[in-house]
Amino acid sequence: MFMVRTENVCKSFGDLKVLKNCSVSVNPGEVVVIIGPSGAGKSTFLRSLNHLEKIDSGKIWIEEELLDDRQASVDRVKLTVKQRAKILLEVGMVFQNFNLFPHKTVLENVMVSPINVKKIPKEDARKTALDLLRKVGLSEKVNEYPGRLSGGQQQRVAIARALAMQPKIMLFDEPTSALDPELVGEVLNVMKSLASEGMTMICVTHEMGFAREVADRVIFMYNGEILEESKPSEMFTNPKHEKTKSFLKSILNA
Repeated sequence: MFMVRTENVCKSFGDLKVLKNCSVSVNPGEVVVIIGPSGAGKSTFLRSLNHLEKIDSGKIWIEEELLDDRQASVDRVKLTVKQRAKILLEVGMVFQNFNLFPHKTVLENVMVSPINVKKIPKEDARKTALDLLRKVGLSEKVNEYPGRLSGGQQQRVAIARALAMQPKIMLFDEPTSALDPELVGEVLNVMKSLASEGMTMICVTHEMGFAREVADRVIFMYNGEILEESKPSEMFTNPKHEKTKSFLKSILNA
């Protein structure tokens, strides 16, 4: 059984080929970290998994449900909008930018989607939101507005908000890249906690310490292609591809 699988996923923006035949399989409870230089296609690949980007060709499965089967931009999977939305509810995503509603409190930000999308009763959504905010260490901030929080606190709210939809898969797109260095640790600690609880996670990050410590598998992308994948111990001590060696050397010696 797999939670996410892609087969020969391709995506172009005009003449620029951003993804070239990307094939990945992620098992339940597995933490997969995607690394690579800027412009490698990492974020586009992640965004294609939950339909923020439409692929040109290839196949995508979420929890063994075929979500996409495209050839020349034509989707051969005949799902209704409702069927596709139901599959995508299993996928939560945390972005570089927090995207919180500035006019809503921390608690309201976490409650809004379960109430409006999943039609969960307000009191149930409130209880879940309070539990999640406790989990990410923000119990004392429930009535604050995002503008009064640090970047690290805002990102932890964003993680709680994604978890409030009770996804089975979490995607993280460079969740610490917009943070000051001293705030990175608090977000990574929440992600480590999620990983230890068995959440299936796919993370795009430049945090090599996190990749080393938490990932079950590391994928190296370069110029739209998956060039190498292995366990962290192998990737960081004995990379096979010259591009991987060069990238790791530059980032670990920076």
